[in-house]
Amino acid sequence: MFKVGGKMFAVAHLEPARTWMSFKCSPEDFAELTELPGVIPAPYLARAQWVALEHEEALPPAQLRALLRRAHALVLARLPKKTQAGLARGAPRAR
Repeated sequence: MFKVGGKMFAVAHLEPARTWMSFKCSPEDFAELTELPGVIPAPYLARAQWVALEHEEALPPAQLRALLRRAHALVLARLPKKTQAGLARGAPRAR
């Protein structure tokens, strides 16, 4: 599980599962990504605009890195301003 300010932005499954990784995305990215083979609405989290990758090869590595950066930024932007400021200063993160 990957978090920023105590909030999840991505989940990687380390044991065999139906999906390989899930992450938050924008509504536009959600619509576009779910049209691709190997990318599905994330179980239980699709209503919050999360997608799930069925296997490692579902997206090229460069695209996945960019989408994970965006997922981090989306979740960070929704945090309280005080928490954002603390993270910018390098303060300890909430768990």
